[in-house]
Amino acid sequence: MFSVNHQKFMKMDELSLQKVPYFFVIDFLSEKVEIYQEHEIENSGLIIDFQYFSTIKEQPELNKKVEWKSFPETMENFKTGFDKVQKNIRLGNSYLVNYTRKTEIETNLSLKEIFYHSNAKYKVFYKDFFVFFSPETFVKIIDGKILTYPMKGTIDAALENAAEILKNDKKEKAEHYTVVDLLRNDLSMVADEVKVDKFQHIDFIKTQQKDLYAMSSEISGKLKPEYDGKLGSIMQKLLPAGSILGAPKPKTLEIVLEAEGYDRGYYTGVCGWFDGKNVDSCVMIRFIEKEGDQLYFKSGGGITHMSKLEDEYQEMKNKIYVPIH
Repeated sequence: MFSVNHQKFMKMDELSLQKVPYFFVIDFLSEKVEIYQEHEIENSGLIIDFQYFSTIKEQPELNKKVEWKSFPETMENFKTGFDKVQKNIRLGNSYLVNYTRKTEIETNLSLKEIFYHSNAKYKVFYKDFFVFFSPETFVKIIDGKILTYPMKGTIDAALENAAEILKNDKKEKAEHYTVVDLLRNDLSMVADEVKVDKFQHIDFIKTQQKDLYAMSSEISGKLKPEYDGKLGSIMQKLLPAGSILGAPKPKTLEIVLEAEGYDRGYYTGVCGWFDGKNVDSCVMIRFIEKEGDQLYFKSGGGITHMSKLEDEYQEMKNKIYVPIH
């Protein structure tokens, strides 16, 4: 298995060194790496809508009222994996674990309609397979500078002083500090002069169900000469993305695989566009997948030693939304 992926990452390096534009999709465990040059995208079943790159030709109308139902697992069920995570945190095996679940949903929209009518910084539709509408950048590379924007911590925007509460929430704050620290360390593997440029910046996210505030930071560095132009090597080094895994990474990955008991697949993987010079990539979250005739929404949140079962269960459910309004 390894050699095939290794070859794919090398292929990414080769193309980026030759300055050939391409789109890449990498699953959570970096076991499936797909590369599409610009002329191959149309036949790949992918439709992409990023801030600076879009393959949308025309925007179809939405002529129906959106129906949306989710069937989250019981708290008892959620608790099984949550307890495994907490036990590992108590044992000192991890201090932050991103625990995710898979929820059955029903909607009168097709995956393609969800793609066209949801609002997000990053959207991708993969024919008959999945759609996601992600607010989270993974890394950007601009003129030899690499930037990442970890997003951790959300709150219902309808609450009074919601943004302030989020900024000062002990648990959310600890989680945010941890992820910033983790990603600063990650970037240091491929970059020099790594620094935090913005800390605990609050973003507003509008959805049909409710409005949310999310907390993010900005970290940047200067690519080391040996990684210059080698996008595949950079991705191989940085994945899986720290913000959707936890810390420390290797042990936390073991905990996640044991506690979740389902295959994340492409969910929480990354995808991105290399334009021949610069890169914009995102973490594939806010993710709906089709299995047979059934749709599943995958969502989760970070667990620390301060996490309360009820709150985490609620957060997992809060995130099962579609940003159509």
